[in-house]
Amino acid sequence: MVVVAETMVRMGELAVASSPTEVLASIGLGSCIGLALVSRARAVAGLAHVMLPASNGSAAEAGKYADRAVPSLIERLGRAGAPARELDAILVGGAQMFALGGGGGNSLEIGARNERAVRAALAAAGIRVLAAATAGNKGRTIRVRTETGEVVVKEVGGAEELLYAGRAAA
Repeated sequence: MVVVAETMVRMGELAVASSPTEVLASIGLGSCIGLALVSRARAVAGLAHVMLPASNGSAAEAGKYADRAVPSLIERLGRAGAPARELDAILVGGAQMFALGGGGGNSLEIGARNERAVRAALAAAGIRVLAAATAGNKGRTIRVRTETGEVVVKEVGGAEELLYAGRAAA
């Protein structure tokens, strides 16, 4: 029996897993983006829990802002043996959790802005987004199974669903 170790990636954090028994997870993704980068060639994956689109020069944690989290995660995956050319991206979260103005349609749109910033950083790095469960108004959980490269998502009140089939899809 294989013992699976789950690494929780909290707000503003990122993690890389290179053992087949590891699972990376982020729970409670609302307007944040859970960015999974999965190797098509080996049991290596990374997960970032991105809170905001741009650092504007802030020296905060590498995982907090899209403009810093994406390149940092790519670089760490490269050090773990998974170069950018073999990575696929999967996005979860980016929901519109709060509205301002008493329902008048005025909102901060943090979730949409986070998604746009993550997608722009991935495009600049030449990495394709192959699956996404974003937008809406419900929180989600993401799990990345290193052994297979599978990414599953669970929306609040729903069942866990396969979002990306991993190396079987490559």
